Amino acid sequence: MPSANKPSASPSTGTDVAVATPKPSPREAAVEALMRLAAEQPWNDIEVGDIAREAGLSLAEFRDLFPSKGAVLGGLARIIDRTVLEGDTTDLAEEPTRERLFDVLMRRLDAMTPYKDALRRISYALRGDPLSLLALNGVALNSHRFMLAAAGINTEGPLGRLKLQGVVVAFARTVEVWLDDEDPALARTMAKLDKEIRNGERFMERADDARRLTAPFRALGRSLLDRGSRRRSDTRNEDEGNPLGGDPAAAI
Repeated sequence: MPSANKPSASPSTGTDVAVATPKPSPREAAVEALMRLAAEQPWNDIEVGDIAREAGLSLAEFRDLFPSKGAVLGGLARIIDRTVLEGDTTDLAEEPTRERLFDVLMRRLDAMTPYKDALRRISYALRGDPLSLLALNGVALNSHRFMLAAAGINTEGPLGRLKLQGVVVAFARTVEVWLDDEDPALARTMAKLDKEIRNGERFMERADDARRLTAPFRALGRSLLDRGSRRRSDTRNEDEGNPLGGDPAAAI
């Protein structure tokens, strides 16, 4: 089989034809550059100038793409999202919800595998940085909204946000195991993911039960709030007809 970066013989002419490797976009080049650097050196030692040089970009070009080093991780998340979403999931249509979600999240781990060394070092470096973890949680929420959609799971409605955050936490716990799982079969990782999904199912069932049980109280609360709102509106209307306020004694 001819190498991808060597000329190959044309079947019609027998002459050598160069097989061009697609050039990554500047955004992709910056992401790949950061991942190469992060796999080799401490996260806190990497500067934006280092990423730009590694990617073959000027600082001005890099600034147009990303506002910070951390933002490049958001770019990586989008690349991984796209890799998963471009995959064929038609074979999952008849599977139970749990199996669909398990498969989609395992595909996400597969897409993350080329960056595993870098992600391991980054993960260890950011464990003591709550602000960075909070920002990454926002990135993860956006990504997993699409992962759930790929699994055919709804994220709208009263419990949608809770469901989405639960999947983010479950996947983060699974990634902690995956980063140290050197078994090609990923037995520990798959066992952890399966456990997290089952725990999440039980939690959502309890949350849904609690929501149904508290429905009458929430309806009563909304009714009281509506009454209070109408009373305040009536009082404002009365005050508008009396420049000195609602109390007639104020005119004395």
